[in-house]
Amino acid sequence: MKRRKFDVAAVPAKTAGAVDDRFQVATPLRKLLNKVFPDHWSFLLGEIALFSFVVLLMTGVFLTFFYEPAMTEVVYNGSYAPLRGTPMSAAYASSLDLSFDVRGGLIMRQMHHWAALLFMAAIVVHMLRVFFTGAFRKPRETNWIIGSLLFWVGFLAGFTGYSLPDDGLSGTGLRIASGIMLSIPVIGSWLTSSIFGGEFPGEIIISRFFIAHVLLIPGLLVALISAHLGLVFKQKHTQWPGPGRTNENVVGERMFPRYALKQGGFFMVVFGVIALMGGLFQINPIWYFGPYEAWVVSAASQPDWYVMFLDGSTRLMPAWQINIPIGDGYVIPPLFWPTVVLPGILVGLSTMYPFVEARRLKDYKHHNLLQRPRDVPARTAVGAMAVAFYVVLTLSGGNDVIADKFHISLNAMTWAGRVGLLVVPPLAYYVAYRLCLGLQQHDREVLAHGVETGIIKRLPDGRFVEVHQPLTAADGHDGHAPALDYVGWVVPKKMNRLGALGPAIRGFFYPIERPAEAPVSPGHPPVEPRPEREEIGSGESRR
Repeated sequence: MKRRKFDVAAVPAKTAGAVDDRFQVATPLRKLLNKVFPDHWSFLLGEIALFSFVVLLMTGVFLTFFYEPAMTEVVYNGSYAPLRGTPMSAAYASSLDLSFDVRGGLIMRQMHHWAALLFMAAIVVHMLRVFFTGAFRKPRETNWIIGSLLFWVGFLAGFTGYSLPDDGLSGTGLRIASGIMLSIPVIGSWLTSSIFGGEFPGEIIISRFFIAHVLLIPGLLVALISAHLGLVFKQKHTQWPGPGRTNENVVGERMFPRYALKQGGFFMVVFGVIALMGGLFQINPIWYFGPYEAWVVSAASQPDWYVMFLDGSTRLMPAWQINIPIGDGYVIPPLFWPTVVLPGILVGLSTMYPFVEARRLKDYKHHNLLQRPRDVPARTAVGAMAVAFYVVLTLSGGNDVIADKFHISLNAMTWAGRVGLLVVPPLAYYVAYRLCLGLQQHDREVLAHGVETGIIKRLPDGRFVEVHQPLTAADGHDGHAPALDYVGWVVPKKMNRLGALGPAIRGFFYPIERPAEAPVSPGHPPVEPRPEREEIGSGESRR
């Protein structure tokens, strides 16, 4: 009997057909793989956050194998000699073992911490891009709210993870968190005793934070990220305006294969950068801080950068205590306002902004095209004001370090922060608004007068003027270029963007502009050398 020849080339098609016969996945997969994504560098910011989260999950799983979430007191007998024989919690001892005795443990711990910082930074920058370009407008208000929640859930994930080593620094943060919860009226004491299992610090807070950090919060983050990506697929991706781009289409690359391959490569870049940072740059050296002891608190105890604004708001808050004469008397401490009320206001303002702007502008249309920040000066100025507010608070969170290093009075730093919080944000609003108007005016001048060529021409009356290249050809009516409307998109301001010069070269070791080569074509006649110049005389031969 003759055996049938095995056709290797037909295996993928047969396998795909068999899978489709059973699961009917061809139609949804075809739609997914043909999804078009626009191409712009600013869209990579959200992907950095996504890839950082993947690295967080990978390194977190490794750390979970060796970490012991317990506050049982043990005596350290590991490799770090200065702490050998010191009583400490099992959580801190296992964190030291992860750093010194587990092979690859230190780089994994540092990669986990760097990935967390990069995750939060990417979320913040991504949200700034969404805000300043108007990508939050209808129909994407829900995705904006999800992005805001991702920041605050990431904030919570960072705090719980930061507390797990139970070293001197993280214990100080836990003490501050306990004080913040106690400052909440009516439910503060109940909330604190419920979370800490009694008085601070108790014996169960680390194990509870461990469950929250490795199970509950990551699950919530995965759910929010999935909802965010699902809405991106459902509502289409926003894109910058340009030739052929409208509110109804998306110009870009299909998801498979080009976009998927590029994203795979970009993930490896993000992973490599985080690995380099984890291997080369030390972060959170817990062995320097020692085990947590409630009576040992030093200056310059700083949280991660995205938490410092709360630290700064606490330091700037005056000692305004409210006494309520009810029953035996009730007190609302000053800590309540900067650490509970302020974050609540920030969450409310950030999540409701799309609806506030739509109502103010009476704009309820669908928007798939982005806006340049200069074209919406009011929104850009509000964003600049919010960034200035955040920066002042963050700097105030480290005012003790600034005062120590620059030999400035700490009281002066505190008052500078208070004054700056009132002055800098309005100033940022005014400067940003005027800059937007100035950039708009510059674009309009180029549209009206053309691009500067660098060619100086002398007029018959002796004046010198620069020749401008119009952006359109002159019409046949009066020989002048027609006026162009301002449409809110990039206006060419250099000759090479008009094709009049050679292409720009971007690079550190190369000039920005390369001189255009002489036009050469196969049929072009050879260029004759320039004849030697002769002196102009009277026509008589010299003797």
